[in-house]
Amino acid sequence: MYKTIEQQVRRNIAPPALRREFRQHDFENLHSFCLLIFVVSIGIWLLFDVIVSYLGQQDFTWISMAFITIMVCMTIILAFIHKAGHFDILNLAFITVITLAMRLVIEGLPVGLRPAWLVLGASTVLYSVSVLPVRRWSFFAVLVVSWINLHPFQVPGVRLFDLRGLMFLCYGVFINGLIIYTYLKMRRAKLYNFYMSKVLLDQAYIDVLTEIPNRRSFMAKAQTHLQDDDVQHRYLAMIDIDNFKKVNDRFGHDIGDVVLKRTAANIKASMTEFEYARLGGEEFVIYLWGVDQADAERRVDALCKRVREDAVEHPVTISIGLTRILHDDNLTNALVKADEALYQAKHGGKDRYVLWQPV
Repeated sequence: MYKTIEQQVRRNIAPPALRREFRQHDFENLHSFCLLIFVVSIGIWLLFDVIVSYLGQQDFTWISMAFITIMVCMTIILAFIHKAGHFDILNLAFITVITLAMRLVIEGLPVGLRPAWLVLGASTVLYSVSVLPVRRWSFFAVLVVSWINLHPFQVPGVRLFDLRGLMFLCYGVFINGLIIYTYLKMRRAKLYNFYMSKVLLDQAYIDVLTEIPNRRSFMAKAQTHLQDDDVQHRYLAMIDIDNFKKVNDRFGHDIGDVVLKRTAANIKASMTEFEYARLGGEEFVIYLWGVDQADAERRVDALCKRVREDAVEHPVTISIGLTRILHDDNLTNALVKADEALYQAKHGGKDRYVLWQPV
């Protein structure tokens, strides 16, 4: 089964909505790491600036203070950013500022050391960005900005077609190609893993036949509602298809599957704002909230009528057990009460609902 799902994911291109969800998920997971990269980048730059300023017998100028202030402000802004799209823009602005700041420090070095440090600085920046959760346009914009600000040919005496210039060019092409390849492959692998996890979760929480939530999904969501909801009126409805075994025995399981899917579709259309699921076999369940008793009874009665009057081949009817969930009830108790009401509906003529009443 896993191999089949994997092949399906590999064949299908992730839809745009899932890609957006992935980008946001990736950014949220790496938000702290992004902050760490910003802080470490500022710290390393500050260390080199201090070294060059004092050992190189230069002053720590107001320009350095301005760069520090801007980068610290951007880091503070990052702490409050929660959208991946905003980070793409902020990261590009941060890279623009820090590469200019790196250039300022490198210009304080002896001329012979500058080209190598410019290439090293650009390579370090690009590698750091390749592991951050940025979109392609932002990554390639960073690549362009980094090499514009830190290319070695701005140093006097370094020419493209002399030996040193060609060596720098070859190294730049190699490191660019390696970083781009790594970024694209890593991003694709992360998207693939996210896509796989979504598909597997859907398989775990969606009933394959009827394509509505399954028992596991319903129990988790209903339990959360019971713990969090402050509404006074909550109801649970248990549904059973009448004479379903006879349908299977007379027409075969393929027709039985059609009946199950059609019933699920009617439940989904009638109860779309509530939690519903297929519990197993021909049993379904609905959790209703924010409705009073009259409205809950009206809704389940309308569902019975909808299934009964569905003008299709092999029509069926359903029976429903309805119970109110009291504040001291848990989900298990509510299911037991709804099942008792369903039993009464089945033995009272079927094609109806029964509201559970205490004995």
